[in-house]
Amino acid sequence: MKTFLFALILMMNVQLLAQQNVPEIPFDSVPDYPKLPPGMNFGEVPGVAVNSKGHVFVFTRSNSATGPAYGAAAAQLLEFGPNGEFVREVGKGLYAWSEAHSVRIDKADNIWAIDKGSDMVIKFNPAGRVVWVFGRRAEAADEEAKPWGHPKPPLPAVDGLFRQPTDVTWDSEGNIYITDGYVNSRVAKFDKNGDWVKQ
Repeated sequence: MKTFLFALILMMNVQLLAQQNVPEIPFDSVPDYPKLPPGMNFGEVPGVAVNSKGHVFVFTRSNSATGPAYGAAAAQLLEFGPNGEFVREVGKGLYAWSEAHSVRIDKADNIWAIDKGSDMVIKFNPAGRVVWVFGRRAEAADEEAKPWGHPKPPLPAVDGLFRQPTDVTWDSEGNIYITDGYVNSRVAKFDKNGDWVKQ
């Protein structure tokens, strides 16, 4: 019993010491940020990114009533100015929107949206126009169309196709790396021109 009490007191002292050594992180609270249009709400927000001009991009599963998916999986990509003012919806009603996962901004301020539900990664230019599409959404008419499973052993990955992609990043030469993590468990590499390199 004495050993247990000693260990408990020691653990409490270590926790107290650790709490005392945590630096304070200064922050400012900004109420009502960002400013959504009337009647619009966020759903689950799996992705947020900021461009070089301080604009904030929010990729949300927002239960929208329009577009290719409905209910909790429906995705919207919203842009807000540096002061939180609503600027626009990027890719409204886009065929790829099925279940938002991540949004990233590259060094040229292009907007990259990773949609897990449609198995697609969309690159928009800063004006919000689709530039590239990586991956492909499964069609109801496709042979053996059905939701992705997790077979053991895993199915072999197919070059250029994804099974629930999760993120994107780039190296100093502009090569593109897309994590294809839920089913394929791989990283796909494309060159700066968008051509497949390897996995």
